[in-house]
Amino acid sequence: MSVYQAHMRRALRLARKGLGRVSPNPLVGAVVAHGESIVGEGAHLRVGEEHAEIHALQAAGPAARGAVLYVTLEPCCFEGRTPACTLAVIEAGVARVECAMLDPDARVSGRGVEQLQNAGIPVSVGLFQAEAERQNAAYIKHRRHGRPLLTLKLAQSLDGCIASRSGDSRWITGKPARRHVHRTRSQVDAVMVGANTVIADDPRLDVRHVRGPQPRPIVVDGRLRAPVEARVFGQPGAIVVTTEDSDTEQQTRLAARGVEIWTFAGIDGRVDMDTVMQRAAEAGMTSILLEGGGTLAAAALAARAVDRLQVYIAPMLLGGGTRSIGDLGAACIADAVRLQDIAVRRLGADRLFTAMVAYACSRE
Repeated sequence: MSVYQAHMRRALRLARKGLGRVSPNPLVGAVVAHGESIVGEGAHLRVGEEHAEIHALQAAGPAARGAVLYVTLEPCCFEGRTPACTLAVIEAGVARVECAMLDPDARVSGRGVEQLQNAGIPVSVGLFQAEAERQNAAYIKHRRHGRPLLTLKLAQSLDGCIASRSGDSRWITGKPARRHVHRTRSQVDAVMVGANTVIADDPRLDVRHVRGPQPRPIVVDGRLRAPVEARVFGQPGAIVVTTEDSDTEQQTRLAARGVEIWTFAGIDGRVDMDTVMQRAAEAGMTSILLEGGGTLAAAALAARAVDRLQVYIAPMLLGGGTRSIGDLGAACIADAVRLQDIAVRRLGADRLFTAMVAYACSRE
């Protein structure tokens, strides 16, 4: 591995420090180095605070002059909550910039590189670009398509059930898998479930088994069937997605608990998931974890809103019960939703199956 590769890999590791804390901003890590010697490093840690480049340059101090700056995303060139990073890079006297990827934000999108080059600083783009794009997949989806990255999470038996015939679902998977779910929750902006899940399980949708930020809970309930007393509605930032003709008195009761109400035109008590995703993006959400149930999972897949699949599979057979995904209307094999970039890992006795969703004819 070359010195350049080693420093960029370090920057990518540093960027992960911002998971769950910087949205709707990107994950960014930066390293300032003279040859093999790192003289400063940093990451974007919280929205509104200094960007990764600023932390790294401040840590380097005068040693930044003549050094190479390795950064996982093109430095910003506009003043938002913080000043433009390109100006700080120029003023620090950096000799060269290695950038993993361009920023898809329309306010940057190559302009940051151009500013640096116009100031006489050579810039190279593309070192570990694929890794940087995977790391910022949610940010890229939000900026390019105006939608959050939606991950469908399922915890099921080997034969595809999320509950027994009686509705019992605790616990299909073991503690390591449940801890991993909570870690995932701490890294997304919101966790979404349907009304049936709230009625059956009364979940909190919070982070308890690991340390980390709390996501906003979203309940999709077109007819407002879930009880107002449900625990999820007591969580900070709770949102209910419903139809325009749902019970206004129930809306009032939910609002009195501090729940934010999103209303949409509906058909037979159901809302269009793509429209919901657009609203979530407008609210600044770049990533959502969809935890079920089967009807909502099928609706999201049918709307081509799901980007990733995260399935925890327990070594058990139920032989019947609640299926993890409802009817997708696939009349033949050619209509199936395909999966790619598949990975499998062990979590105790369970297996975690992750994949990207590939639709036969995506709108994007």
